[in-house]
Amino acid sequence: MSVVTETSAAFERLLVAMRPRLHRYCARMVGSVIDGEDVLQDALIKAVEAQASAGDIGNPEGWLFRIAHNTALDFLRWRGRQEALRGIGEVDMIVDQLDAVESRQIAATSLRTFMRLPVAQRGSVILMDVLGCSLREICEIMDCSLPAAKAALHRGRAQLREIADEPEDTPRPGLSDADRARLGAYVAHFNARDFDAIRAMISDDVRLDLVNKTHMRGKAEVSRYFGNYAKASDWHLVPGLVEGLPAILVFDPNVSGAGPKYFMLLGWAAGKVAAIRDFRHASYAIDGAEYSV
Repeated sequence: MSVVTETSAAFERLLVAMRPRLHRYCARMVGSVIDGEDVLQDALIKAVEAQASAGDIGNPEGWLFRIAHNTALDFLRWRGRQEALRGIGEVDMIVDQLDAVESRQIAATSLRTFMRLPVAQRGSVILMDVLGCSLREICEIMDCSLPAAKAALHRGRAQLREIADEPEDTPRPGLSDADRARLGAYVAHFNARDFDAIRAMISDDVRLDLVNKTHMRGKAEVSRYFGNYAKASDWHLVPGLVEGLPAILVFDPNVSGAGPKYFMLLGWAAGKVAAIRDFRHASYAIDGAEYSV
């Protein structure tokens, strides 16, 4: 095997290993596990394109996080949610060491809560308290000075503490009757393994995104996807919501009391299923998602 081939193979292995952590960062930066996957895919494309001409990358993990960080910022600008990146004082301070309880609380903070922090504070808190990066790594990824990183981290943590003290009085959304009816029909046929009935529900030009695996187009090609599910026994579908969107939550019937393993999203047109987005091979995406049944 040539040196170039070995390097490419090693880089491919790194991308596979890093994908869950990179998604965790992207999802918390943009406030959505679904949008976070789109940002991640864009970042990985940029990384693959840049790798060939990047030369010797001294810290490949930090380099990938830097690309993911910048891609997330591009996405926020595009979505019209750009927040102030300036105004962080260049204060020299010691970063407080969090106790184990507070560290776990920050790691479990909802994506919607992270979105209430300014971008610099959000990025620094996620990188250190969720992903375990060092201050030096934060400076490299976010392209900021050490005092700025310390200040952002300190202020971000303080604001999260204030948010945590706010009363939780937001009502949980629920599925509409229409969404529950059409999702319920799809789920009932799927759970009964009546894939002929499922095929009758999908449009002739249905699009399938089996995230992190493959794309398919058209009823004939997508039929193979249902055939793969027919061979498996580690799934049970339940209609629900993911980040307020109608979705299908997938549980493992062999594991009692566990949460959903992953989820699916369906798109509809003229009463038919026109798009399927299945996160079976990207189960990391459920991490941190707000969901309900």
